Amino acid sequence: MNGVHDMGGMDGFGKVEPEPNEPVFHARWEGRVMAMTRAMAALGHWNIDIGRYGIEVLPPHVYLASSYYRRWYFRTADLLMQRGLITADELEAGHALRTDDGRNTKKFSVVDVERVSRRGSFGRAPAAPARFAVGERVRAINMHPKSHTRLPRYVRGHAGVIERIHGAHVFPDAVVAGKGENPQWLYTVRFDSHELWGPDADPTVKVSIDAFEPYLEHA
Repeated sequence: MNGVHDMGGMDGFGKVEPEPNEPVFHARWEGRVMAMTRAMAALGHWNIDIGRYGIEVLPPHVYLASSYYRRWYFRTADLLMQRGLITADELEAGHALRTDDGRNTKKFSVVDVERVSRRGSFGRAPAAPARFAVGERVRAINMHPKSHTRLPRYVRGHAGVIERIHGAHVFPDAVVAGKGENPQWLYTVRFDSHELWGPDADPTVKVSIDAFEPYLEHA
């Protein structure tokens, strides 16, 4: 979707200023939000793609005014309420106000931490041969979906070159739309800066993105 989260190629936000000796968490609640996110993934209520979309649909004024983990908190609260796992008054209270009705019978404990801390594997068997080859010139299609996509807005409609083929992977767009994993080939595509931003761009800059096959067409 074309939301405020898709900031790639936009001006006006200033340069990234790394914080010297930055701690893992700036406050204890950030670590708790991280733990809640891992726990919900382990219980299978949603996956990383649905979680990302949950952040993308935050209202622009909330997204822009919130820190990284504050966005995670709002996303988690919204998804929990959407799935009927908590209610608004329980969120306000900060604890359960009702007994478990049986919808969440799984338990998350210390022994699960190592398992859910490992990045999952999203590689899948392809349904068809790869459409594009390394070195081939392709164009990112000019798409503006209403739902989740991993294709950055600033490359849409622009031509680049296939650098690498990563095999077939779970297609996030399909997962969020409720259409299953629908595995698609994944490519690294390199774009010249002039192609993306015109003659005033730094000619030494090249940008590479990972793009699923449905995002691309022959240039």
